[in-house]
Amino acid sequence: MSTDALFSLVGKRALVTGATGHLGVEIVRGLAHAGALVYINSRSEERASEIVCMMKKEGLVTELAVFDVTSDQEVADFLATWDGPLHVLVNNAYAGGAGSIKCATSEQYASAYNVGMIAAHRVFQAFYPYMQRAVSLTGDASVINMASMYGMVSPDPRVYASPEAANPPFYGAAKSALLQWTRYAACEFGPEHIRFNAISPGAFPSLNVQKNNAAFVEKLEDKVPLGRIGCPNELVGPMLFLASKASIYVTGTNLVVDGGWTSW
Repeated sequence: MSTDALFSLVGKRALVTGATGHLGVEIVRGLAHAGALVYINSRSEERASEIVCMMKKEGLVTELAVFDVTSDQEVADFLATWDGPLHVLVNNAYAGGAGSIKCATSEQYASAYNVGMIAAHRVFQAFYPYMQRAVSLTGDASVINMASMYGMVSPDPRVYASPEAANPPFYGAAKSALLQWTRYAACEFGPEHIRFNAISPGAFPSLNVQKNNAAFVEKLEDKVPLGRIGCPNELVGPMLFLASKASIYVTGTNLVVDGGWTSW
């Protein structure tokens, strides 16, 4: 098999949740460039439509998938319009603020877990029959969960201007849970040839943060062995590897893309 064929997603369908954010857009673009028909999930039809139009101008084929991943009813309503297989599911949705244990609330923990962990279960469970159909057609299907290095290690409080501005404990806790769910699902669905893997990005601050908080970005870079923050398009290679036949014998793993941060 040629290298191009190994990483090709031509003829396959992919769904990316939380697809309109800083990292989600590049994930969509990368999957579409590899040939997949990518469904762009967002709660906002307006924002998702903007991304569809952007991709169309680049010659890429995408479709809308407007629903709230935290709502059983909205997922079910969208599924009523769905027909055909789903080869790749990327659980990328997350929403939450900053904080520390001292200032975090129980509601923030519950919200982070609901969006970052339970939603991954909800969406997979809903699309499970369609991923089974993908397996029957192409031999395998792939679920990729977007976790975080903070599901593995604690944020360094010294990087942040104040405890209220820190990467919060409920974020890392939800991502750690997602990593365990990934391993569990890999074992449960391995016999069905549905693969589950995670990607744990390191420091990928948004363009807004880079523009308005250079001192913070410099502190992040000091923590990275490669000496710089990540660019969103640097997640595309790992994503294509896990989505394609290139990783056909890979399941239950966590691919860390952090410039070496967690190697210290």
